[in-house]
Amino acid sequence: MDKIGIIVAMEEEKNAVKNIMKDLELEEIYELDFFKGKINNRKCVLVQSGVGKVNAARTTQVLIDKYKVDKVINVGAAASINPMLNIGDVLIGKHVVQHDFDITAFGHSKGYITGVGDKVNCDENFLEKVEEKLKEERQFNGNDDDKREFSIRTGVIATGDLFCSEISIRDEISAKFHADAVDMECAAIGQVCYLDDIPFIVIRGISDTPDGKNANTFDKNLELASKRCVGVLNEFLDNI
Repeated sequence: MDKIGIIVAMEEEKNAVKNIMKDLELEEIYELDFFKGKINNRKCVLVQSGVGKVNAARTTQVLIDKYKVDKVINVGAAASINPMLNIGDVLIGKHVVQHDFDITAFGHSKGYITGVGDKVNCDENFLEKVEEKLKEERQFNGNDDDKREFSIRTGVIATGDLFCSEISIRDEISAKFHADAVDMECAAIGQVCYLDDIPFIVIRGISDTPDGKNANTFDKNLELASKRCVGVLNEFLDNI
């Protein structure tokens, strides 16, 4: 059975995942806490990377090297830049981009990374199963999203070393990358997984939307967003 690596950035996200894990064992490597355990009898290793692309990439490589995980899942909060996504909704990534990576001076499009490309695709097999299930639920419930009090969608997540709060930056990222949400880690995790040939999945709960004052909104809704995306992780784990 596959061993799954789970990466979060923040304490609240880590606690939400730990709450659904059993048989926990703690190991410390390079001052990172790795929690080995099981979710629904699936072997998992959970680690908190800290915020930002460098922390996320470094932690991903340690996780892959030390625990030989077969798949990597990033879960946590994100900011919506798609008006169809509300606070508490969950976005499952189709692909991820780095909106702050810029070598346009050399004729490349913004976000293009040498040796990687314009984007990193998330695990297609998982996405296919998720989209089939979501379609079945919408048909069963008369084309409503589902029976939940929140929606689950698939889409594009744009990553950068920036807590996005300015409306102008939000709109620029949305227009340039056709992104649905922004965060600070997932595309860096995706890049490492791509280079290491490890399937990558990202599940993000919506905590806020960039509007000039969303730092407070983020703090208020971080726990809710974490619980929602972990609930979706738990629901779809058998499809991973």
